[in-house]
Amino acid sequence: MNATSNSGRIQVVDAIKDLVQDCNFDCNDSGIALQAMDNSHVALVAMHLKTEGFSQYRCDRNIALGVNLASLQKVLRAAQNEDLLTLKAEDAPDVLSLVFENSENDRISEYDIKLMDIDQEHLGIPDTEYGATVTLPSAEFQRICRDLMLISESVGIEATKEGIKFSCAGDIGSGAVTLRQNANVDKPELSTTIELQEPVALTFSLKYLVNFCKATGLSSTVTLSLSNEVPLLIEYKMEHGFVRFYLAPKIGDDE
Repeated sequence: MNATSNSGRIQVVDAIKDLVQDCNFDCNDSGIALQAMDNSHVALVAMHLKTEGFSQYRCDRNIALGVNLASLQKVLRAAQNEDLLTLKAEDAPDVLSLVFENSENDRISEYDIKLMDIDQEHLGIPDTEYGATVTLPSAEFQRICRDLMLISESVGIEATKEGIKFSCAGDIGSGAVTLRQNANVDKPELSTTIELQEPVALTFSLKYLVNFCKATGLSSTVTLSLSNEVPLLIEYKMEHGFVRFYLAPKIGDDE
């Protein structure tokens, strides 16, 4: 397999490496996909990078590349923003080769990462008709999660026809942020849109949400899909792919 992409893909690894330590990158003729669950089985991440997002892409057969994400991140830090990143693997690989090319100073850096044999179950994610779907600026969502985590470990998310409300209560007090539906004609990425089938109110761990927000750099907007008693879907859409996080709601005093 040979694929070339801009080093911006580094952000994809940064978004998921603290959630999942080891995972398979499933490569086929449609692109590179990943699906993995955290150790506590509370959160799941799914990623797909389509072939159209690469300047060159070739995958002769379906192949799973078992990678330690911390090791991959260490190697990716050797790249500069303007470098082109090439990923290579043989038919029966024991290493993943990474080549960074910089045309400005004619530099080529080559690294190999040892691959792992990871027995990973591929979960079927059912299609869900969500009660509420909210799209908002990803930087705003990140700011809300970080601010509320200063007060509490949990956040209540309530979607109604009035807007979407994030609220929390902790030892030092309480806090709440409400976003009403608004359309920014000049800058659509700053708009907040709400599609509501029914009111939804759920509670989630802020630790996970703050972790998911590491994907903020991938997209100017984020979409939250909620239904009562089912996991929250958080999606960062890229031009040629997506990163999705699923998070189970907290029930009662469940931490």
